[in-house]
Amino acid sequence: MPAQKFATETRLGLVRRARRIDRILGETYPDAKAELDFTNPFECLVVTVLSAQTTDKRVNLASPALFAAYPTAKEMAAAPREHLEQLVGPLGFFRAKTDALLKLSAVLVEEHDGEVPSRLEELVKLPGVGRKTANVVLGNAFGKPGITVDTHFGRLSRRFGWTTEKDPVKVEHEVGALFEKRDWTMLSHHVIWHGRRICHAQKPACGACPLAKLCPAYGEGPTDPVVAAKLVRTEGRN
Repeated sequence: MPAQKFATETRLGLVRRARRIDRILGETYPDAKAELDFTNPFECLVVTVLSAQTTDKRVNLASPALFAAYPTAKEMAAAPREHLEQLVGPLGFFRAKTDALLKLSAVLVEEHDGEVPSRLEELVKLPGVGRKTANVVLGNAFGKPGITVDTHFGRLSRRFGWTTEKDPVKVEHEVGALFEKRDWTMLSHHVIWHGRRICHAQKPACGACPLAKLCPAYGEGPTDPVVAAKLVRTEGRN
């Protein structure tokens, strides 16, 4: 079993392996970044909220018209529900997402003068905003380190042996302790990109993975290079 050689790994060994994995992922995905399009903190917050249960590509297709009509929290809070539903309709769950945008925008206007707060403690108090969304905004809109524990990040963190936890907050803290804080945001991008392109939930492309020698889960997917190569995606699906 590939995992056996990591069974006696020391804490120092784990830290070194984790950071080496991140370095290799950084070399593999030099253009890694958030795959949602935005130009300011408000747009970042909105598109991240809208990305739930849909793909980044679909959000990126819908967001230009949304922000052309309602570029600020004040304008979005006053948006006619019917029009907002039309704009977010292609993303699915349009009633719930319309509710979320109206409530979120209203609170931004009422409590933050229409501006997106730049502190985790304030972000998670906003309607529909959890730690995952807050860390996306902190890291990508404000340049403050944050670890984004989405399904990809959680899955890969467990496969890499960085944590055995399934609770996103516990994963965030355990993995964060292995890295310098300044690296958290790019670490998130690297891991998420790898999860979307190679280390899939079903049939990871193990035989095409640059981390094969460093991964306890090597062998969960096809190890034949030719077979694995067919599973690799050139871009993320969501």
